[in-house]
Amino acid sequence: MPISGATLELAAARAQDGRRDRRICEDVVQAVIQDGFIRHFTPASHGGLQAPPQDFFLDQIALAESDMSTAWALGIVAVHNFQIALFDPRAQDEVWADGPDAMVSSSYNPVGAKTEAVEGGVMLSGRWGWSSGSLHCNWVLLGGVVAGEGYRTFLVPASDYRIEDTWHTMGLQATGSNDVVIDEPVFVPDYRTHRQMEGFLGVHHQGPGYYDLPWAQVFIRVVNSSAIGAVRHAIALFRDRVGLSSTDMTKASTDADVLTRIARASELAETCAKVMVRNFEEMQAADCKPSILDRARYRYDAALVADRCIEAMDLLMDIAGGRSVYTGNAFADLWHDVRMARAHVANNPAGFARNLATILMGGENQDLFL
Repeated sequence: MPISGATLELAAARAQDGRRDRRICEDVVQAVIQDGFIRHFTPASHGGLQAPPQDFFLDQIALAESDMSTAWALGIVAVHNFQIALFDPRAQDEVWADGPDAMVSSSYNPVGAKTEAVEGGVMLSGRWGWSSGSLHCNWVLLGGVVAGEGYRTFLVPASDYRIEDTWHTMGLQATGSNDVVIDEPVFVPDYRTHRQMEGFLGVHHQGPGYYDLPWAQVFIRVVNSSAIGAVRHAIALFRDRVGLSSTDMTKASTDADVLTRIARASELAETCAKVMVRNFEEMQAADCKPSILDRARYRYDAALVADRCIEAMDLLMDIAGGRSVYTGNAFADLWHDVRMARAHVANNPAGFARNLATILMGGENQDLFL
């Protein structure tokens, strides 16, 4: 169910308002919901589309051509419905009690979490950063380590946490990726938690199909695919000569260096999109149960996207001209947005390269979020 042209136009028209307000405009959020984007991964049993992952990410890329912040934040919110489908059915019933378009944000980094295992669940408190789209959500998924057990994701309703305005950044301003804070410990029942090993082993309560895919393989694509759309947007700015050099840009249309850079930038981004689609098609051909080697390879592929899109944006920045250095310039905003994506831990390829090479050399996999 592709994003409609009207929604793409609205997202583009409201992008600067969102950047100024440091949150996505509510009319854009509602338009994206109406297009079915949020329910893409919601199970059919709860009114969702239960549709192919590659279709979702192609939609996210298209949305990023209008506004990368909107695609980033609402992409992350929407992808959580895949993880919710892996939870205990009681948690699913709570989240989708009001329909398939549940809005769930996240912050998986456990560094600020405090946990205490008690009968029937865990007492949870702490602070978590980078919760994209959290101002639009009624639930949050929070990471934490339980002593003697390991990592879990905790599903917490909005009534149990507060959002602290901390999002003052050089890019992706409209994602509103503020801090989530639980000042006093709250009880999270075991059925509203997801253990790391369950995600790694593919444990779920759905029938055979897309939910057999490793959760990590789905999530890791949501924090880099929007950068592909941003590169497409940047190339469109060159085509339309928007906010570029104060000199006569028509002369650049025959400049070999300019044309070569544009072609290279486009190829970098489009190759990333093709690899994403190919990887999901291969996973589906394997009945959504890829081998550990393939999982390591796919994760490394995903981690390379941000670097390749940064390379593409740098190629273009060098020929964007004097106006591109001004605050608020359309091209400069995109350049900063793509660089912001690289700050996400899932977009640092070094560790994933080492893990893939270790497996290729006959060693053991070291990554449980794979």
